[in-house]
Amino acid sequence: MHRRAGALVAGTVAALALAACSTGEGGTPGGTGTSGGTAGGSVDCADYEQYGDLSGKTITVYAGIVAPEDTPYITSFKPFEECTGAKVDYQADKQFEQQILVRAQAGNTPDIAIVPQPGLLAQLVATGTVKAAPEGVAKNVEEFWDPSWKELGSVDGTFYAAPSGASVKSLVWYSPKQFKDNGYEVPQTLDELKSLTEKIVADGNNKPWCAGIASGEATGWPLTDWMEDFVLRVGGGDVYDQWVKHEIAFNSEVPTEALDMVGEYLKDPANVNGGFGDVSTIATTAFQDAGLPILQDQCSLHRQASFYAANFPEGTNIAEDGDVFAFYLPAKDDSTKPVLGAGEFVTAFSDRPEVQALLEFWSTDTWANLKAKASSDETNGGWISANKGLDTANLVNPIDKLSAEILLDPASEFRFDGSDQMPAAVGNGAFWREATAWITGQSTQETLDKIEAAWP
Repeated sequence: MHRRAGALVAGTVAALALAACSTGEGGTPGGTGTSGGTAGGSVDCADYEQYGDLSGKTITVYAGIVAPEDTPYITSFKPFEECTGAKVDYQADKQFEQQILVRAQAGNTPDIAIVPQPGLLAQLVATGTVKAAPEGVAKNVEEFWDPSWKELGSVDGTFYAAPSGASVKSLVWYSPKQFKDNGYEVPQTLDELKSLTEKIVADGNNKPWCAGIASGEATGWPLTDWMEDFVLRVGGGDVYDQWVKHEIAFNSEVPTEALDMVGEYLKDPANVNGGFGDVSTIATTAFQDAGLPILQDQCSLHRQASFYAANFPEGTNIAEDGDVFAFYLPAKDDSTKPVLGAGEFVTAFSDRPEVQALLEFWSTDTWANLKAKASSDETNGGWISANKGLDTANLVNPIDKLSAEILLDPASEFRFDGSDQMPAAVGNGAFWREATAWITGQSTQETLDKIEAAWP
């Protein structure tokens, strides 16, 4: 769901002050990480000559990323607009995920859409309205992204959508001060995470974990992330892929072991629910509020994605030595580094030259760095990408830097959010529903059996 992929990133965005175009020396947009305009600087239009003169052309972009999070997107297109003469008409809609399908089925499509899920991309492709990605976009994605990202933007072997922004889900939030005061250390393996949990229980100062899965009609989705993270750690990337594609049953050995491991943390009353009550309160605690008790030392740990930074109160110092920070949810051992995440994909419904030009620019490292600069906020806001050309110096806040380091680490084995790739009847239906029933008392076996039975 897009609400998990970055729609919650908040904070005041410092827009780039871009001056009028100038000409001069410079690399191509596909080959530099810093050209194309900087805050308070000018745009080197030599970098954009390959896109031609697009004066008088308008390109519509439709997305679910609304104000104020849309501002960095609008800002990131300014150099392209100033140097090519084209106008990018960015249209934001909170009902994007429903409306883009309605518009595609009615033949009323935008030029470009920012799609938050591979599953939704496949639904759009099935309408026959989506255009295959241009060759220039494919080359950029092959150069700047891990091959798995191109696969995620493909349907039945055809490449349709380049990746854009990303989020890291394999994170555990904690209080650096609480860790220092109690002599706790960031765990490096799952065994160490379990030992840390047991030590916090033994110390008796607070509950080790706090959690919340309430999210309106989407209640339950945070538990699907927990399970996906543990399937990835128990079975590895290949088994995870088989599970997501239903090549192995939802209730088979590895998924069963993974959910039971989650239960060792979340269904044990000694471990949860810090600041809220007993285990049952996990189902009724809003996911936005779930990690806040860390700030009051009512819990020590909260597993949630990088975008959760936006939910801490204004003025919270999110840093390695601050009020709150996060660490990578460890693997079984240091021989692997599984990473669960999500992201956005850029796809087109038109193959007009100006649309193809914007798509190509959007898939470069130049755009990624422009977007990172436009998104940088010294408190909670921000944006990251798995684009290998992203200069992490353009990321201001520490959680973005941490997330980018995890994403771009050559040792990382990245996998996309599983429920976002499953059929809707499962991914945002039975999986959410039965996960909620599981946390309120339903057994692992019954939970997984019911999800398996719901698979189309």
